[in-house]
Amino acid sequence: MRSKFILVPFLLLLTACSPRDFLTRRLAFDLLVAAQDFKTSQPFVLRTGIVGNKDYPSPDYMVLQHHGWIVANPAACPPALAPPPCWNILLTPLGVETVHSLISAEEASKLSLSLPVARREVLSVSGISKQGSWADVEFVWKWVPLNEVGAALYSGDVQYKSIVGFRKFDDGWRVAQTTPHPGQTLEDALRNAEPAQ
Repeated sequence: MRSKFILVPFLLLLTACSPRDFLTRRLAFDLLVAAQDFKTSQPFVLRTGIVGNKDYPSPDYMVLQHHGWIVANPAACPPALAPPPCWNILLTPLGVETVHSLISAEEASKLSLSLPVARREVLSVSGISKQGSWADVEFVWKWVPLNEVGAALYSGDVQYKSIVGFRKFDDGWRVAQTTPHPGQTLEDALRNAEPAQ
């Protein structure tokens, strides 16, 4: 009889808690996967026409040139892009074929082309450090190329380690959107990622 009295309050306590009340590695993983930063693709903005030396020769443009998708010819600098040198970036026939399959017809006529090239993928949660209603979650992720341009710009083999802040609300844990403590937002965590060992 006494065990029934102990069991009833325990069952009531369990029903008052939701699965989101306990920050486990599985919950942290699921919340990260559902975050907007892991749902949206990473765009690469390809500027064609006259560009300054600040944009070309960047490593990304060098990769595109190496694949035969663009050529860069010396050009006179307009006043807005001075000092020289400036470059006239053009898509090659192979580049036109490759790039135009990734964009809409209306986008194709623009000088700045926004190409969806990769998305992030969460691989694992490697640690959680909790303090009250805040937690720092360390996780490993990688880029997943979406097409051949993405494969040229982002290696799917390199893994990154990031730490992001989580916050507990009345309905459970969430990825922090602001950070009034030493942790960081998911956007900051991804920007400051380090290669995983």
